[in-house]
Parts: sequence; C-alpha cells; structure tokens
Amino acid sequence: MCGISGVFAFTEAGRSSLASLRASTDAIVSRGPDSQGHFAFEGCGLGFRRLAILDLTADGNQPMTDESGRYTIVFNGEIFNFKELRQKLVQRGHRFHSQTDTEVVLNLYIAEGRNFLKKLNGFFDFAIYDKEEDSLFLARDRMGEKPLLIYRDEDKLLFASEMKSLLALGIPRKLDYVSLNHYLQLNYIPGPATIFKGVKKLLPGHYMYVKGKKVVRKRWYKIPYDPKKAERNKLSYEQQQAKLVDLLDDATARRLVADVPLGAFLSGGIDSSVIVALASRHTQHLNTFSIGYRDEPFFDETKYAKLVADRYKTNHTVFSLTNQDLYDHIFDVLNYIDEPFADSSALAVYILSKRTREKVTVALSGDGADELFAGYNKHMGEFQVRQGGFKAEAVTGLNLLWDVLPKSRNSFFGNKIRQFQRFSRGMLSGPKDRYWDWASFASAKDARSLLSAASRRKIGKKLAEKRRRDLLEGLHADGDLNEVLLTDTTMVLPYDMLAKVDLMSMANSLEVRPPFLDPNVVRFAFSLPVSSKIDANMKKKIVQDAFRPMLPEELYKRPKHGFEVPLLKWFRGELRPLIEDDLLSDAFVEAQGVFDVEAIRALKTQLFSRSPGDVHARIWALIVFQWWWKKWMM
Repeated sequence: MCGISGVFAFTEAGRSSLASLRASTDAIVSRGPDSQGHFAFEGCGLGFRRLAILDLTADGNQPMTDESGRYTIVFNGEIFNFKELRQKLVQRGHRFHSQTDTEVVLNLYIAEGRNFLKKLNGFFDFAIYDKEEDSLFLARDRMGEKPLLIYRDEDKLLFASEMKSLLALGIPRKLDYVSLNHYLQLNYIPGPATIFKGVKKLLPGHYMYVKGKKVVRKRWYKIPYDPKKAERNKLSYEQQQAKLVDLLDDATARRLVADVPLGAFLSGGIDSSVIVALASRHTQHLNTFSIGYRDEPFFDETKYAKLVADRYKTNHTVFSLTNQDLYDHIFDVLNYIDEPFADSSALAVYILSKRTREKVTVALSGDGADELFAGYNKHMGEFQVRQGGFKAEAVTGLNLLWDVLPKSRNSFFGNKIRQFQRFSRGMLSGPKDRYWDWASFASAKDARSLLSAASRRKIGKKLAEKRRRDLLEGLHADGDLNEVLLTDTTMVLPYDMLAKVDLMSMANSLEVRPPFLDPNVVRFAFSLPVSSKIDANMKKKIVQDAFRPMLPEELYKRPKHGFEVPLLKWFRGELRPLIEDDLLSDAFVEAQGVFDVEAIRALKTQLFSRSPGDVHARIWALIVFQWWWKKWMM
C-alpha cells in the first residue's frame, strides 16, 4: 500500500512541474511512511511513498525499473494472486529480484501490454512509464478501492493518489460549481468529477494510455450483469449459499497474505463477523478490533462482537470511546480532507483506524456486502415500492400527515416519520428520481437555495443534468432491484463508502482489505436473482442464511443501529462559536461569496431552535466545505 504521484510533460513549460515532485509525495507521507522514491527522465517524473506490506527489504522500494531500464512503475495497492502470476512468468523466462506484487505487475505489462489487467485479483492504481515509447500507462482497479486523480492541460498531465498531492504539483484551484451542488445534496462528490475544474477521478475499471498529447481512455472492466440470466439462475438457493461460502472463503484466505501484522475489524454486525469467521479458518488467534460507545449505549454493539471473538478465540481488542474522544478527533479529520466529504461516520472510521494501526498494519473489513446483497433500509424501501400492496399504499395515502409531523434521526418516532415521508415521496417517483432522492441528504432545490445568486449562475443546468443522468444510466423503469444495487456499486460504493475507508485508513497508515469485493464474489453476486438477496422479511438474505451455522444466533435477533455521531449536541455546544463566529458567520459567508447569507442564517436559526429536524447533517456538510475552503482556497 502506497501513495503515488507523477508528471508527464507535453511541452517544455510542462516540465516545470517536475520541480514539485518531491513536494507532492511529502504531502501524502501518511500513505507511505516507510520510504519514498522518485524517478525522472526527460519529461516524465514518478513519485512514490511506501507502506511496506510485502518484502520489507529495500528490494521492494519504488519506483521500480525492469532489467532493461526501459520500463518504470509506481504501484499502489495489493495483488492477491501475484504468486500464481509470478510462477507463470518465471516459466516464460522472466526473472525477479524481489518478492513483491509490484514486480509481477511490471513484468505482466512488459509481456502482455495493456490487456493483462483482467488477470489481476486485487485493488490498485499504478503508472508505468515506457522510456523507449515515451508513453505513460495509468490504471485503476475494478471497484474503485484505490483512488487516482488526474489533471491535464496543454502542457502536461499530472496524477496522484490524493488531491493534496496534486495541489502540491500546482494545479489551478478553480471551483466546480456543479460538483459543489451535488456535494450539497449527497455529502460527497461522485466521479469522474471533483471539486476542482480540470481534475478528474479515473473511473473504476478504467485505464489511460498517454503518448505525446494523445490520450486513450478505455474501460477494461464492467461488472457482469445480465438480468435475464440472473433471474434464470440454475442453482438452487441451497447451492447458491454453498457457492457464496466457498467464494468468500477463498477471497478471505487470499487477503491474509502479508509480511506485517494483520487483523480484522469486528463491529458486531453480520458482514464483519462473516469475515472473521472465515479468516479464523486460515489463521489462529486472529487479531480483531471493535469500537464501543461508552456514552451512547443504544449504539454500542461490542457485546455482539465479543460473542464472535469468543467463538473463534480471536485476540480481541475493544476501543471504548466517549463522546469527548470523538470530539477530540474532529479537527484531525477536517484537516486531512482535501476534497469536501461530509459522511460524518468518517470520524469513527478514523479513530478505529488510528487505534488499530497501533497493533497491526493490515485489517480485513466487511465493506461491500450491503451494496452487493441489498443490506440497506433503502433497499427494503425499493423492494416494497416495487411490490406495492396495501401497506405501501397506506403510507402514501398519509403523505400530508408525514409532511406536518416532526422528523428527526435523533428519536425513534421522529426517524420513523422521516422514513415514511421519504418512502411516500419515492412511491410517487420514477426509479431514477427515487434513487437520487433516497441517496441525498438535501433536494436539488434545497441545495441550490444555499448558494449565492452568483454561484447559481455558474451551475450549467445541462451539465448538471448530464452528470446526474450518467450516474443513473443503469436504472430503468422496467428494471429490477439488481439495477439499484449495480448503481450503488458504481456511485455510492466508490465515492462514499470506499473513499471514506481509504481516506481515514490511509491518514493512519493502515491498509484495509474487503473480501466481499473480490471479483469472483462480485461476479457471483450479480448472477443471483433478487429473490436470493431480499424478501419482505429480510435484507441481505443469502448472506444471513449462508453463514447462519457459523455465527452466534444472537446476531440475528438484535436490531441494527447505525451509529450517529452526536453532531447536534456539539453544534449547540462546543462547536457553536465555530459556526456562529467563524465558518458560518454572516461576515465570512458574505465575503466568501459562495453561499447565500440569508439561507445560511435560516439554517442556523433552525439548528438552534426546538425543532432542528435533520438540519445538523446539512450544517456538517457546510462546516466541512468551509474548513476545506479556508485551508485550500484562501
């Protein structure tokens, strides 16, 4: 696991960026605290920071050049089938000087060119420079587990693992107002867009080949999904369960390879418990880690994690946190974020990663299961909308009531009313509008209302709609729930869930490996009919049924509580001066010119009223943006 950056100059003027290459790797030192390296030849420069996982010797350092001196690579990620691939290359006459997967990737490119990517089982982004051709090859993994950002102008192409690295290379800081508008709705920015004009995220499963000023972009991987084949799956449900266990067991075993201490997150939920159960088949006394919330017993699930840890005799560690512990890390998270990202659960991931890193360098996780197998409440809502029936019609029939009753995530009844209102609104929408609504924290209208008149004029309606349409292209009126899951895996998963884990773990030099995102598991997941994943009584049905014999029965009887960071309490207490006197003060908002002063003032009034509703989520998005603005734009 590493951080990479680079420069590919088209003109003499573009070569000036090479002088900032070291600064670009210094900016991402936490991604690779063990060593750094730089390569420069004519107009190409490659930068690297290393977090040593395999072959801890200097032989594993990068940039890495082949025997001939023609090809040089910087590689970020892990290839879990590299030993099998290496053996085949040895049989073809290739020689190796390290025990790394990086050298395998380099030799595969030399042997097979751009078509080798489908052989890789792992997560990655990398760049390979060909000195003879004077060409650059960039690629990103299938699911978008590792990020790769790219900036291009007339003089050069720049790339990096994080935005702060690109900023160190001197990219122009021009705000993309369509991205800002989507951020205010979703709390993150879906790719390929970023917060800056001119900077793009290389999409998951894509590569880029650059020679001269010619740039070839190609999609090398697409999640295989044929709705007709899925519905006609020939395996019985029992056979499907058995196959899932086998595939996930293999995926988990592959991800246990490391030359450093390794462990697993264990939340007490089904997904992480499944991974721990499988990993314990292949390693004794696995290190496992949980977070407990001492001040929030309603959300504390450590007792369920302990049941799994006891069953599999893991070396279990519980990090018991107070609300003060959470608060003490807010500014660490805000300072690390280099593109606005307002998923508040990032705070818990940051602390879990920081504490876990004190004991291990690699951790397995249960990420991806909800998106692949229908584990969210919105999936049950979508299922019920598509099923229709008396209950769904009854909720919609009370639409006027849901509009006037108080709604809040902070109480059971307030949250139920909030959910009924969203469901009712969804019943009256088509699949694309419903998906966007249920993925959003604010409507498009409400998001635009926060912007100043000048900012609203800078949002091209056609461009905004095109981006939205591209993100939702997989949803059709006659489609099924698998299309919703597919959209989750191409939008929510890479740009919210995986981005959160990558940012917060890399901030603490911890590598996280999710076995559920193994390509064989993903392929199998989308070969299944909807009926295997969800019914009227159960979300994530096949996962729960397949692993029931391996897990404590108590896990199936407990209610699921997603942890809510106590933002409202902080906003009305410790963070109130930051809101009223600094980041959202009338004076700063007016001088900044991005937001509408009166709209922000109205949000603050609601925040400090007796009926704040869900305003704290929108306030948090504004705080994150304003903190980012002060750090990176002033």
